[in-house]
Amino acid sequence: MKVAVCGCGVLGSQISWQVALSGFEVNVYEIDEKALGRCKDFHMRYSNLFKTKEPFEKLSYYVSLEGCLKDVDLVIESIPEDLNLKRGFLGKVSNIVSENVIITTNSSTFKPSDLKESIDNPSRFLALHFANPIWEANIAEIMGHSETDMEIFNKVVEFAKNIGMEPIKIYKEQAAYVLNSMLIPWLESAQRLYFNGVADFEDIDKAWIISTKSKIGPFGVIDLVGLRTIYNIVSNRAKESKNKEMFERAKKIKEEFLDKGRLGIETGKGFYKYPNPSYEKYVK
Repeated sequence: MKVAVCGCGVLGSQISWQVALSGFEVNVYEIDEKALGRCKDFHMRYSNLFKTKEPFEKLSYYVSLEGCLKDVDLVIESIPEDLNLKRGFLGKVSNIVSENVIITTNSSTFKPSDLKESIDNPSRFLALHFANPIWEANIAEIMGHSETDMEIFNKVVEFAKNIGMEPIKIYKEQAAYVLNSMLIPWLESAQRLYFNGVADFEDIDKAWIISTKSKIGPFGVIDLVGLRTIYNIVSNRAKESKNKEMFERAKKIKEEFLDKGRLGIETGKGFYKYPNPSYEKYVK
């Protein structure tokens, strides 16, 4: 099986590396050479982490979508969480690949039915959602929609197993899947405390880490997920709810973080500075 991973940021770079590490041929697509360079930098970090260069033999890099999708059997879309952007991109993918190629989305917030209209033959389309970092949280949430072919669903379940993931099979569409249905309310409560001026983010994380004996608090997780993803989630919720507080929060995230290049672990600075974020001193 040859796999295309389209979008190679923090999570896409992990997915592509893990698939290649598992012995599959992987084509990686990014929008331009700069973004592709960041992906290669991520892969070099993982090479040092795993002390192996073998996956590089399985990895090919493209800024041409047509080149990336040539002769692939499975596509994993992992571009930013913007509904119109994803719809447009998946439409392009669908127009390029043959009708028997399986197309998946790694979307953390949108259901497959939100995106399926972009796909010719939507029976071969479903969600394959990874957690971050995938080597510690090695689950893969597989969720179809009403038209997804169960044979294809089961093929994706087997693929997840073959790349070292524990498949979480979701038989009924659920916004935010299983993991984020639990995770997002937790992150939301922490953001509300911070952006409403109730407490500093470090104290919020300190309270969580010390009290629950966790390795990481909500703002450490936000840095891990990436501020761009958090911004997109907050912006989408603001538009849906018409909530003034959510619009204000999205504005603050953009001005205080995105506009200043504070994207999280990806850029070495988000709420915390990396490596060695200050919350680690509270971890027992």
